[in-house]
Amino acid sequence: MRYISTRGQAPALTFEEAMLSGLARDGGLYVPETIPQMSDADIRALHGLPYEEVAFRVMRPFVGDGFTDEVFADLIAKAYAGFGHNARAPLVQLAPGHFLLELFHGPTLAFKDFAMQLIGQLFEEAMTRRGERVTIVGATSGDTGSAAIEAFRGLDAVDVFILYPHGRVSEVQRRQMTTPVESNVHALALHGHFDDCQARLKDMFNHFEFRDSVRLAGVNSINWARVLAQVVYFFSSAVSLGAPERKVSFTVPTGNFGDIFAGYIAKRMGLPIDRLVVATNQNDILHRCLSSGAYETDEVVPSISPSMDIQVSSNFERALFDAYDRDGAAVAQLMDELKQGGFRVSQGALQALREHFDSGRVSEDETMATIAEANRSMGELLCPHSAIGVRVAEAGRDPAVPMITLATAHPAKFPDAVEEASGIRPPLPQRMADLYDRAERVTEVENDLAALEALIQERIAQ
Repeated sequence: MRYISTRGQAPALTFEEAMLSGLARDGGLYVPETIPQMSDADIRALHGLPYEEVAFRVMRPFVGDGFTDEVFADLIAKAYAGFGHNARAPLVQLAPGHFLLELFHGPTLAFKDFAMQLIGQLFEEAMTRRGERVTIVGATSGDTGSAAIEAFRGLDAVDVFILYPHGRVSEVQRRQMTTPVESNVHALALHGHFDDCQARLKDMFNHFEFRDSVRLAGVNSINWARVLAQVVYFFSSAVSLGAPERKVSFTVPTGNFGDIFAGYIAKRMGLPIDRLVVATNQNDILHRCLSSGAYETDEVVPSISPSMDIQVSSNFERALFDAYDRDGAAVAQLMDELKQGGFRVSQGALQALREHFDSGRVSEDETMATIAEANRSMGELLCPHSAIGVRVAEAGRDPAVPMITLATAHPAKFPDAVEEASGIRPPLPQRMADLYDRAERVTEVENDLAALEALIQERIAQ
């Protein structure tokens, strides 16, 4: 299995090389050269298996020779051993034909744990085998950072620096990043918004002298291994509802497009998915693009669903690559136009995107109303992001096709918004009950590339 760049100018890599590289040296994102296929019999054989076994069977064809079967299975087992539910990703029925996929039973109460816990194990195994050490820098709108720090804290072969927008994440998200005591993790509060954090991260990857000097690696959803780990729960949930004998649809609250792109990969592998529905908040660039073809950035407006406060959705580049028939030069041109504020998707590419993706937008008031209504009529307390998904799913789902909405975070990660909407303040799980009492360790930083690089070099030299 080889991996190629969406911009067509970087060498093809193995799975392990693509994982450790993160971003391609031409600025593109790695994607598989070909998509492995699962037959109906392969999918049917997933019925009743533990989540870890489903994960092994779904991901193994993508991994190649980098990890033996025995090692890969062991790393998967370690990754999910700390989850708080034996099913790992249980389904809850909300209404006839509508199901909630609970992805918040990991150590940081968000869907990012599914990918990050595994990628932490993969990185540590690969670097220990190589006798090397890497510096991971990540950008987060909230959940990625806490999941990355939890996955890599205390590991011998990794230093981790997480950039998050100062004052623009929830208190629980912030404390999950700032309270770990291990010396190899560093929380950096950047003065700016998430897109600034993401831009500085990409700048570091494109500054090759710095990238090579610190052995830079990335764990944002630009990293293919992150997307791959998220493909698994599309299979596990669809099989639970009768796949491959019947189709299912998915609604995914998403800002950076990585989670729903994982669903697209599952569909390309042979999973009978009818529709993939993008659910966005008021920062609705994905919905606007799928509706009109215009991908034009605007100001990021802070919301009660901060993990979706994004205007530059990195993983959308992967979808564009396929929509443009894998023409790397065309994608590179679009990304150059994006630097000037936006681009227009060609009619043919837009039609290709619409064959797989629908979308919907939810306002702040609608989000609050959905939290209240779901608690009243479904007995389900939703985080704001999950509520956006449920609202969009209910508005447009086909009663003849089961709809699975992804619940991307535990409501306790956003207690103020949930309490205001429902009158209930969701408590943290017992294992995290002392989070508000732990001392915080954080460094405020300016939105300046040179200063950030100097800080990182200084910290890893200590």
